[in-house]
Amino acid sequence: MLARPTFGPAEILPFAASRAPDKTALVVANTRLSYRELDERSNAVAAGLQERGIRAGDVCSVYSQNCWEWIVAYHGILKAGAVVNPVNVMLTGTELVYVLDDCKAKAVFAGGAQMEVVDSVADQLTGLKLIFSFGDGGPQSVPFADLLAIGAGRQFDQQSADPTALCSIGYTSGTTGHPKGAMQSHQSILLNCALTAAMHGRTANDVTVTALPAPHVYGNVAINSTFLSGGTVVLMERFDAAGALSLLESERATMFEGVPAMYSMMVASEAFVATDLSSLEKCTIGGQTFTPDLIRRWNTRTPVPLLELWGMTEISGLGTTHALYLPQVNGSIGVALPGMDLRIVSLDDGTEVHPDEHGELTVRGPLVMLGYHGRPDSTAEVLSSDGWLRTGDVAYRDRTGHVFIVDRLKDMIITGGYNVYPAEIERVVGSHPDVAMVAVGGLPDEVKGEIAVAYVVAVEHVDLDPDAVLAYCKGRLAAYKRPREVIVVQSLPTTSSGKLMRRKLSEIHPGAAIPPLSCRDKEGPNNYPHDGSADHIE
Repeated sequence: MLARPTFGPAEILPFAASRAPDKTALVVANTRLSYRELDERSNAVAAGLQERGIRAGDVCSVYSQNCWEWIVAYHGILKAGAVVNPVNVMLTGTELVYVLDDCKAKAVFAGGAQMEVVDSVADQLTGLKLIFSFGDGGPQSVPFADLLAIGAGRQFDQQSADPTALCSIGYTSGTTGHPKGAMQSHQSILLNCALTAAMHGRTANDVTVTALPAPHVYGNVAINSTFLSGGTVVLMERFDAAGALSLLESERATMFEGVPAMYSMMVASEAFVATDLSSLEKCTIGGQTFTPDLIRRWNTRTPVPLLELWGMTEISGLGTTHALYLPQVNGSIGVALPGMDLRIVSLDDGTEVHPDEHGELTVRGPLVMLGYHGRPDSTAEVLSSDGWLRTGDVAYRDRTGHVFIVDRLKDMIITGGYNVYPAEIERVVGSHPDVAMVAVGGLPDEVKGEIAVAYVVAVEHVDLDPDAVLAYCKGRLAAYKRPREVIVVQSLPTTSSGKLMRRKLSEIHPGAAIPPLSCRDKEGPNNYPHDGSADHIE
């Protein structure tokens, strides 16, 4: 019997290659790589890094869109005994300098447009010793192909790491101030992949299509839990609805993994009704709350389990999910992964609340981070001495143990003294048949303190009436919860993983390139400027 990985993600590819060396492991655009090829190329990266002076414990950053080189670099770094720092591709030069300086990166791998950013700030990266380019590169970089050539066929010093030692530093989105580097152990990352694979019933027969960014913990688990199971990953460089639907059909995918915005865009696409989705056996959805109507629309074409899940950077991926062979509880993020403890605690005094009562979700167990890199004070704010991590999510748990997320604590809108959660409004507005996507944010108001504003994207070829959306809400939301304005836009601001960026909604003002259609609820104040410009999913 083959030995399974015992301590960390560096063992995933050797394990998979020993079982099925010639099986297709990864498909990206026109490139198809077997497990043997992924294992050998990542070995070459490990040998090449050690040849270039990278030692155990050195930090190496990976800053690129999804590509096969990203996957090979990630595993090569870990095989060399170094610490991997996955970097969000949306970071600007200034932000990149902060992250690489904060984690003291010795090397960075960059591709395409990201290489241009690295070149523009290279003189500020004083601690950086090596720059590797996935593309044409710049004057100070080494082509990735050259690194592979240097290490090809060479032996490298394979480290035997402590399972609890530092493996990865993943930075939070940094919604306030500088981002923080969540330090993950070898054990936490491998366990997350293994437990996720078990809960989702993954097998070597799975073909998983995903556009989740590899640097994101959800994307990392989607990819590596599939590898651990011996399946095939079909990885999109960037998400687009028509392209995703096409791959689901042509690759005979058994699984799709994505965030709600991706499903919303596929359901709203003209190609949705014509795509053959009969090969799908299960899908996952996470990263943000969504309307139950989205599941209904998706299941009209593919009535397979859509497994809602929840996770965060600070726990290396998933913390809860539905299990494939258990009944699904709509609207719930499922139950804790095996070995993880969950508590819902009072927002006032931190004591555990009763079932069905709202409080802050807290978690404890082997998936929880070691702490924030170089920030003991920030670590102490969220991680107690007995291991409980504050998540910042308002949630409740029913009497069967299923957890329901209400919203992010920091996104709460206080209007006229009432607490209003944007996600609750989004579920209602998102169920309107003419709404493809929605995000709700708060705006200052002289009378109420704040008001809720809904920013909506219409279904293709539909002329959405903002008044109709407001009227739709009146019979479905209490008066204090209703949005006071509806703004129709062509797109919504999102992160690189496709999650909505509510903090960017207040930047939508008139006079930009995408003029919005705005409608004020007659009960609310007026004269707030807005803009229809927005970012796109990358």
